Amino acid sequence: MASDYFHLLNLIGVAFFAISGTLMGHEKNIGGFGVVVVASVTALGGGTLRDVLLNHPVFWIAEPDYLYATYSAIFIAVIFIRHLSHVSNYYMLLVDALGMAIFNIVGIEKSLIEGTTMIVAITMGMTTGIFGGLMRDVICREVPLVMREELYSTACLSGGLTYATLSLLEVSYVWCILGALFITVFLRLGSLHWGWQPNIFRKRSVRKQ
Repeated sequence: MASDYFHLLNLIGVAFFAISGTLMGHEKNIGGFGVVVVASVTALGGGTLRDVLLNHPVFWIAEPDYLYATYSAIFIAVIFIRHLSHVSNYYMLLVDALGMAIFNIVGIEKSLIEGTTMIVAITMGMTTGIFGGLMRDVICREVPLVMREELYSTACLSGGLTYATLSLLEVSYVWCILGALFITVFLRLGSLHWGWQPNIFRKRSVRKQ
């Protein structure tokens, strides 16, 4: 049963990131096959890096279901875009947040299955959740979301810590996943709606004499 949840989560995460890549390609007026490239890199990049680092067979090569999910999501996103007069960048940020949250969990789970410690698993979850979007933004010549003054990697880390805490308390597997997903998405969307920022390097105000 756990493996079924894991597989389904991975498929959903791939689909969300493929949609976010397609929406970014539309925003940047990338045509033809270029959209497929951007969307595929977004959907598969984070998981590919994760599997390479874990010395594990790359997930979309071992199980082509992920390629079907990627291309299907691209097709659906293209149809969605073609039938709307205007597609806001908000949709891209929304599906990116959902994809990041899901891939964060998938990265943690896969690392733990491979026998890593929890701190390595949390780091691998962040890598899985962030890297695909990072590659998308670089290809499209955008300042990567992870580099902006928003809760992005911090939201991902908070989700990982939530998963670790619930797991340590021996909470049910499903609730560990749901709790981590909720915290990650809540913080990310809160950053978008209310401008939450970590402000780690906030400068001190200088009093005028």
